[in-house]
Parts: sequence; C-alpha cells; structure tokens
Amino acid sequence: LVFAVNTSFTLKVVAMAAQKDRVMALSEWEDRWQEGRIGFHQLHVHRMLKTNIDKVLCGRKDVRFFFPLCGKAIDMKWLADMGHSVVGVELSQKAIKQFFEENNLSYSEESVPAIPGGKMFKSSDGKISLYQCSFYDFSSSIAGQFGGIWDRGALVAINPCDRQRYAALIVTLMDKDCRYLLDTLLYNPELYGGPPFFVSDEDVRNLFGSACDIELLQTEDSFEERHKSWGLDSLTEKVHLLTLKGN
Repeated sequence: LVFAVNTSFTLKVVAMAAQKDRVMALSEWEDRWQEGRIGFHQLHVHRMLKTNIDKVLCGRKDVRFFFPLCGKAIDMKWLADMGHSVVGVELSQKAIKQFFEENNLSYSEESVPAIPGGKMFKSSDGKISLYQCSFYDFSSSIAGQFGGIWDRGALVAINPCDRQRYAALIVTLMDKDCRYLLDTLLYNPELYGGPPFFVSDEDVRNLFGSACDIELLQTEDSFEERHKSWGLDSLTEKVHLLTLKGN
C-alpha cells in the first residue's frame, strides 16, 4: 500500500514537471488538420461511449449533446441517428466540412454575430450544429445548456495551463440534469510530452469536484502498437460520469 501511494505521488509529480508548461498554439492544431496528421480521429463510434450510453441517457429521449473540440467525430452522427441533437465546437473549418461530406449530410453555413469571425454549420435536418471558433469564445448564451456532454479528446488535448478555464466553462454548459461523460488517458508523462496529455483521477477531482459528483465507470488498457512510436510502453483509458451536485 505504501509503495502504491508513493508510486502514485511520484507519477503525479513527474506529470506536473513534464507537461505543465507544454503549450500548443491554435495554429498547430489547424496545421494538423490541413496536413492530415489526425491520428486522434477514430473511424468508428468510440467503444466506451457505446458501452456507457445508457448511463448517460438514463431513459431520456431527445437529449441535447455537446461535443467540445469535436473534430469530425462520427459519434455525433451516431447520436443524431438515435434521435438526439448535437452541438459541437471545433477550430478547424476543414474538420467540420469533412464531417458533413464524409457522412453525406447536406448543411448550411452562417455567421455567428456573437462570435467575431465565428461560423455555424448546421445539417439540413437541424440535428447537428457545429460552431467554428475557439472553444473559449463559445458560451451558454450562444447555444444554451446541454443534457449530455461527450468529452473524448478535449480535456486531454487542451494545454494543461488552461484546464481550470476549460472546466469552468464546461460547468456553465451543463443543465441541471446534464450527464457528462469524460474520457481521460494515463501513461508515463516522462516518456511523452503530449498531446494527448496525461490526466489523472486527481486532476479530474481538482477540476470538477467542487461542482460535480464524479463516478468512474470504466477503465481499459488502450495501448496499441502505434503508441510505441510515442515512446510509451503502456496507456490506460478511463471514462468518468460527472453530474452537477444537488441533482
């Protein structure tokens, strides 16, 4: 037990030292999309979303889902096909257009006066609305609050120094019955500088614990051959369910 505690503490200290000052400019993310360096994109609906969707829905129909840093995740179409509506925020216009084109969805494009330079792309059936802007330019005053959030590849992608700001904004987007599914990654951050970044269970508690109840739903070994090129020898993926306290 003492060894486990000491190991956990050591890993936390290492993570703070190895990644706390790592900063990616928004232009770097845009470059990744332009150059097709999008290894983070998955070709199938995320298995851990499928496994835990009933715990998110709790029998609810027509849930409004929010996807922070949505990319072109096909999870959005999967939920829309189930009868839910989806709002996403993504910096890259290329990612947004590829989402609609690759899923054979017709869409419209309009400016968003509340966001300087912002655009909104909406599917013709109105089920999916994707905002092209910086995440921090988005707010509940633009699109309201949500009954569900799927955070896969968002918290682990933002700069560690921005996490408090990110978490504070996410909480304002949760309606009183919101169920927020959060995906995190654990690995030895001394071996890889990110992104995706190392996010511990303690990080999740520190960021959201004052506003939300947090339940760990699933833990999986997600190490793949491609992660060896990152210099890693292990990768653990976790999914947490967050709900606002008092609900």
